[in-house]
Amino acid sequence: MGDGEGRTPGAEPFRIRFVPGVTPDRWLRTWARRMPGSPLEAAPVTTAEQVAVLRSGEASMSLVRLPVDRAGLHVIPLYREVPVVVAAKEHPVAAFEEVDVADLAEEHLLQDPADVPEWRAVAREVRDGGRAPVAPMSVPAAVEVAASGAGILILPMSLARLHHRRDVVHRPVTGVAPSEVGLAWLAGNEDPRVETFVGIVRGRTERSSRGNQPPSPAATGTTAGREQAATAGREQAGRAPARRARPGRAGRPGGRGGHGRRRPR
Repeated sequence: MGDGEGRTPGAEPFRIRFVPGVTPDRWLRTWARRMPGSPLEAAPVTTAEQVAVLRSGEASMSLVRLPVDRAGLHVIPLYREVPVVVAAKEHPVAAFEEVDVADLAEEHLLQDPADVPEWRAVAREVRDGGRAPVAPMSVPAAVEVAASGAGILILPMSLARLHHRRDVVHRPVTGVAPSEVGLAWLAGNEDPRVETFVGIVRGRTERSSRGNQPPSPAATGTTAGREQAATAGREQAGRAPARRARPGRAGRPGGRGGHGRRRPR
């Protein structure tokens, strides 16, 4: 089916869900223009709910933050986000354009270290066994605690911007893997509107002949698909090597000495 078909007045709304930080507005506008007779309902969900809404039937498609359990799903990666450190406005990181994760080794992380394994690998409080337990917090609550100077967060840039306050700063962090956003739906969902929305987020034109093509193997979560995705990832990495921060002159942003890498403002 092409992207311009399937306009059935009075049809059940096509339900899309999206996690915090994802902004689907441009895709929703394209849908409204191409499918005026097919209503679309979009609503936010938490990261914990991002796949559950598909399995429960609450939504047909979900814009998710990867990785997710791909069992029974089609998943296509859409884009990657730069990780940033969020800290109080007076924190030394505010003086730099970017910092390396090694420069944050002396800091207290206000989230589960498993969320940022690169920080966990260098963190002094983890290495020395002196890390105090941190109660689970919502992102807005954690940002408020960071604003008090009690610790830092490492988040995708879109989340840092969404929950920005005047009393915090955020700076890109090198040495931490980017966060990836994808589009997921149940493998057994044969609603033709699924392929229409896939075409929209992939930037296909309304008359594109690709509308009838099945998802690529990489979207299915199969072994072949994972190998294809890994190869594509290596090729992409070869085209766009990561930047390195310049060596600093006066120790880490935390002010405890050392020769951490950072880029001054």
